[in-house]
Amino acid sequence: MNYPADLKYTNDHEWLRVEGDIVTLGISDFAQSELGDIVFIEFPEVGSAVEKGEAFGTIEAVKTVADIVSPMSGEVAEINEGLEDAPESVNEDPYGEGWIIKIKLTNKTELDALMDADAYKKFVG
Repeated sequence: MNYPADLKYTNDHEWLRVEGDIVTLGISDFAQSELGDIVFIEFPEVGSAVEKGEAFGTIEAVKTVADIVSPMSGEVAEINEGLEDAPESVNEDPYGEGWIIKIKLTNKTELDALMDADAYKKFVG
């Protein structure tokens, strides 16, 4: 499994790349391997509000459907439209082409609750 050190992680198996007040969010290599082949992603609307701890979309895999839970509060700044035609990018490149959304943060202190790569490795065992 791959857990890039420059990212932050959640106990919901999401990763975040922080760039100023914008975070790019996706699911971890561990999460995509547990889900299996991803076939569809339901996105929120650009401009809509997301709240920490609330589901904003779903990931549908061949064997299950999982909620995507926002680890941050903010506004959806961008969605990865490329996943509409190629949701398998989440399996193939979870930290690159497989990113899901970008969120403009409203409360940067929420970043303090995230794990670094070493803590996430321990969390997934």
